[in-house]
Amino acid sequence: MTETFETLTAVEALARFREGTLSPEALVNDCLERIARDNPKVNAFTCVNEIEARRLAEASAQRWQADKPSGPLDGIPVSIKDLTLTKGLPTRLGSTTTPSDGPWEVDAPISRHLRNAGAIIIGKTTSPEFGWKGVTDNPLHGITRNPWNSALTPGGSSGGAGAAAALNLGLLHQGSDAGGSIRIPCSFTGTFGIKPTFGWVPQWPASAMSTLSHLGPMTRTAADSALMLSVMAQPDARDGYSGNPQGPDWLTPPPANLKGWRIAYSADLGYVEVASDIARKVEQAIVYFEELGATVTRVDPGFSNPIKTFNTLWFAGATQALEKLDEQQQASLDPGFLDIARRGKDVSLSDYLAARRQRSELTAQMAAFHERYDLLVTPTMPISPFAAGHNVPPGGTYRDWMDWTPFSYPFNLTQQPAASLPCGLDNQGLPVGLHLVAGKYQDLKVLHAAQLLERYLPPLTPPAIA
Repeated sequence: MTETFETLTAVEALARFREGTLSPEALVNDCLERIARDNPKVNAFTCVNEIEARRLAEASAQRWQADKPSGPLDGIPVSIKDLTLTKGLPTRLGSTTTPSDGPWEVDAPISRHLRNAGAIIIGKTTSPEFGWKGVTDNPLHGITRNPWNSALTPGGSSGGAGAAAALNLGLLHQGSDAGGSIRIPCSFTGTFGIKPTFGWVPQWPASAMSTLSHLGPMTRTAADSALMLSVMAQPDARDGYSGNPQGPDWLTPPPANLKGWRIAYSADLGYVEVASDIARKVEQAIVYFEELGATVTRVDPGFSNPIKTFNTLWFAGATQALEKLDEQQQASLDPGFLDIARRGKDVSLSDYLAARRQRSELTAQMAAFHERYDLLVTPTMPISPFAAGHNVPPGGTYRDWMDWTPFSYPFNLTQQPAASLPCGLDNQGLPVGLHLVAGKYQDLKVLHAAQLLERYLPPLTPPAIA
């Protein structure tokens, strides 16, 4: 029987390449075959780089046979989000307003770093138009669906990457997160993803959402995300915000346990309504921190809902896209995006500067909080995945996507590292995410805690491929 790789991790694949028990050709061919089978069901990819990927896999196999891999990811199939420039592949931003004929001649820093490490880019993954919302559908590529139930959304804006990671259509996937866009789909699809501290992973061109936007990995395990960050989080002089920082050693192994760690557990941040089955699943997961030796304190971080601050900055950023489009192009936009972009026009300079000040105050407050606690733990999402093709759960009281993502966007304001780790299934058999937040620049605490928790909370696999 032909071997398939629905649950293989990148760490495992590299070990097998070294042993000679797996060829990059076999792995890439299997991924491409499963993309052909599964992508029509979920619409995770905007394009597939099939011919080039097979050619690169053949060359990688020859290097491994000669024991001369070209880099730390040689032969590993990866995907890139449709918002990220990728040489030779279309970057359409999910929008009909973008040119269909390119040219696609430049790699963004992430694409360049992954290629230089030997990774094989197998395709681009879907995003809502300009990455503007917490679900994934757009006027150009249609609706992306959740592998756990195709009637439901995988979340967004990195919904294509989340669906691809859940089905292991490629082993490493790039996401972006300006308000939860890595963590929302990771929670909804049962995968792991981390929004690293702002600046570790270079961005170019700059996001319209400016310093709210983080780039990071989406994978099946925390160890695979650490591996991907070891390549992604390298300086690039084109990034005008980060100042070419040098990050930690992402491959530092986790400690044996969490003895001496102080964990703050907040079930609702003091103001969020959380579905009861999600709350129970998260409560059950908290016990594992104690089993690992940590001291867990039930405490809220002490801030009120910063949604007005976030929306002021978010709406103002969305407005920038309108300035480049004529009236005919604006008429073709996702109506929801056009609405918030127009609302952004009403943001005054005084309001914008006030939001900047409020953001800095929240950042300082969380810095003080993390002097007392190594991690803040919350649910990732207060609700379960809902019907695909809707911006908010139908029949509810939410107006905007931000209204149902209250655990994610505060930590874009503060630029802290934050990850979603699957912690089981809700009453509908759908994934639940555990949200891990550390102090700024303390990304290894998130990654290490997640790797240890995976002893008790293993990766999830959608039932269709179980």
